[in-house]
Amino acid sequence: MTTLLAVAADLFAITVLTFGVYFPRHRRRDLVAAFLGVNIGVLAVASVLGSSTVGAGLGLGLFGVLSIIRLRSDEISQHEIAYYFAALALGLIAGLGDVMDALHLGLMALVVAALFVGDHPALFRRHRNQLLRLDVAHTDEDALRTHLEALLGGRVTNVVVKQIDLVNDSTLVEVRYVVPAGGPAVAPLGPRMERVNAR
Repeated sequence: MTTLLAVAADLFAITVLTFGVYFPRHRRRDLVAAFLGVNIGVLAVASVLGSSTVGAGLGLGLFGVLSIIRLRSDEISQHEIAYYFAALALGLIAGLGDVMDALHLGLMALVVAALFVGDHPALFRRHRNQLLRLDVAHTDEDALRTHLEALLGGRVTNVVVKQIDLVNDSTLVEVRYVVPAGGPAVAPLGPRMERVNAR
């Protein structure tokens, strides 16, 4: 009965996390299958390991192995990595728990709630992070910051220069900035700027 309760609690939690939190916000269909597959797979393995005397140690080892796997098939963002870890954690909590008591249920709810709040669109909604390639070779960081603020129409909070090409006259820069209240969701590109990546 405890095992069935654990499976039911895990299925409910991963369903809420995937279909109630992640997909309505990001609409990335391929990761839905990934989150469900990782969660159910970890739940199954953890349930088997939990029945042995070394289950807890092997479970932690499994979490460690899975945490260092590089997903080479496609690039995923930091918030999507957080969803992966949440799916892993839910499967391990349900699979390795000896009893599905209020503590375990509360921890599972806490994992889902953390992603709901941490990935909410209203949280830091004016903050942006973009990787830009400028058609200008900037060696002066102050001038670069001023140039970026004029192009992006917001206050630049952090600039990391990735590459300066003096031959082709270009700069690759990662910039974090804050758009003004009521400003555009995505700043328009200038005639001499290419958006490499935005998140």
